[in-house]
Amino acid sequence: MPFNSPAPRLSRLGPGLVLSIAATGLAFAIHSVFPAVPAMTLAVALGLLSANIPGTAILAAGRARPGLDFAGKHLMRAGIVLLGLKVSIGDVIGLGWLSLLLIAGVVLVSFAGTYGLARLLRLPGEAALLIATGFSICGASAIGAMAAVRRIKHQDTVLPVALVTLCGTLAIGVLPLLMHPLGLNPEQFGAWTGASVHDVGQVVATAQTAGTSALAIAVVVKLTRVVLLAPVAAAAGVHQRIIHVRKRAISTSDGAGGIDGRFPPIVPLFVVGFLAMVALRSLGWVPQTGLEMAAAVQDILLATALFGLGSAVRVRTLIHTGGRAVLVALGSWLLIASLGLGAAWIMIR
Repeated sequence: MPFNSPAPRLSRLGPGLVLSIAATGLAFAIHSVFPAVPAMTLAVALGLLSANIPGTAILAAGRARPGLDFAGKHLMRAGIVLLGLKVSIGDVIGLGWLSLLLIAGVVLVSFAGTYGLARLLRLPGEAALLIATGFSICGASAIGAMAAVRRIKHQDTVLPVALVTLCGTLAIGVLPLLMHPLGLNPEQFGAWTGASVHDVGQVVATAQTAGTSALAIAVVVKLTRVVLLAPVAAAAGVHQRIIHVRKRAISTSDGAGGIDGRFPPIVPLFVVGFLAMVALRSLGWVPQTGLEMAAAVQDILLATALFGLGSAVRVRTLIHTGGRAVLVALGSWLLIASLGLGAAWIMIR
C-alpha cells in the first residue's frame, strides 16, 4: 500500500460519516413531513438519541466516534463558509443605521450578559464564552467559529451546541404564542424573531407562522447578526494572541518551556472564507441557481455536523454536570428575547 494512501483514514472515518449522512437524510425526511420542525433541530435530536439508546450508544462512542467528530468539526466549518452566501451587505445596509445599531446593541448586551451570568454561576471561562457566542450571534455556527479561534477542544463545544439548539427550538413554539398578547404586527414579530432566535433555520420556522412579510424582515435582521460573527471572531483572536504573547514572555523569563511558539490565528481560514462568500453574494457574482445549490449543501453540511455533535452528549452526564449551564442557557434565552423585543418595537412602529 502506498505510504500516503488515504485508505486507512477513510476506514477510520467511514463508519461515523456514513452514520452522520444517514441520520441527516432521516432528519430532512422528517422535516419534509413536519416543516415546522427545522432539520437542524432534528439532526441534533437524532444525535442525542444515537448517544443514549443502548443499541446505538456503543457504536456512537466507539467505532463511529472518529467520523462523528470529523463531521462535528470540519463539516461545521465548511457549512459556515457557505453560510456567507446568504448574506448581502446591501440588504443589511437597507435596514437603516438605527436598526443596525439596535441589532449590534442586542448582540453585544446579550453576549456580555450571558457571559456575566455564566461566570456568576461559576461555569468555566471557555464554556461561558461559547454559550455567550452561540446565543448572541448565530447558534452552533458561531460556537464552532469561536472554538476554532480560541483553540477550544472539540468535545467542549458539545454542551453549548446542544443548549443553543434546544433553546432555539423552544423559541419556535413559544414566540408565536406571544405575538398577539404583545400586540405585535407581522413586521414587528419578524424583527423580534430575527433579533432573538439563534439559528437561521429556527428563525425561518418561527417567523413564517406570521406570514411572508414577517419572514422577509426576520431573515434580514438575523443575517445582520450573522455578519457580526467575523468581527467578534477577530476580536477573540486578537485577545487570544495577546494571552499567548504574555504566556510566552513569562515562560521565557522563567526559563520554562512548553509554550507553543506559533501564534494562534486572529481569524481562522474558514471565517475568511465566510467573508469571501459574503463579498461574492453582495457583488451579485453568484447566479440564483448557484445560491440555491449552495444553500442546500450548507444545510446538509450543518445538519451532518450537528448530528455528530449531538451524538457526543450523554444525558446522564448532562444531568449531573450541565445543571448550571442549563440555567445560563435559559437566562440567556430570556435576555436576548427581551432585548430583541425592545429593538423590534423601536425599529418598526
